[in-house]
Amino acid sequence: QVQVVESGGGLVQPGGSLRLSCAASGIIFSIYGMGWYRQAPGKQRELVGAITSDGSTNYVDSVKGRFTISRDNAKNTTYLQMNSLKPEDTAVYYCHAEGRGHLRGYWGQGAQVTVSS
Repeated sequence: QVQVVESGGGLVQPGGSLRLSCAASGIIFSIYGMGWYRQAPGKQRELVGAITSDGSTNYVDSVKGRFTISRDNAKNTTYLQMNSLKPEDTAVYYCHAEGRGHLRGYWGQGAQVTVSS
């Protein structure tokens, strides 16, 4: 069975940092691009950023310079490092194994990130 499991969410003060981890099993991790998405209450889910199987990254403008996506293929894990957090970053964060071609994608269960003083 395929599992995509997130960890590291929680409550943090504005200006603080969190690192989310997303560990996948049951797939050949190294061939998957890994995306990070978030959904705030009452809002549509949006792509935050992604990392390709080759390690190239991209980010939505609102998080550029603050968030960094990385991956460790030896650990089948991708990371979302979030610095200088703002209240508007509050959301449920999801990782997604993007697949390729006709390969299906797989969603993590979501991790709550709350930025509040």
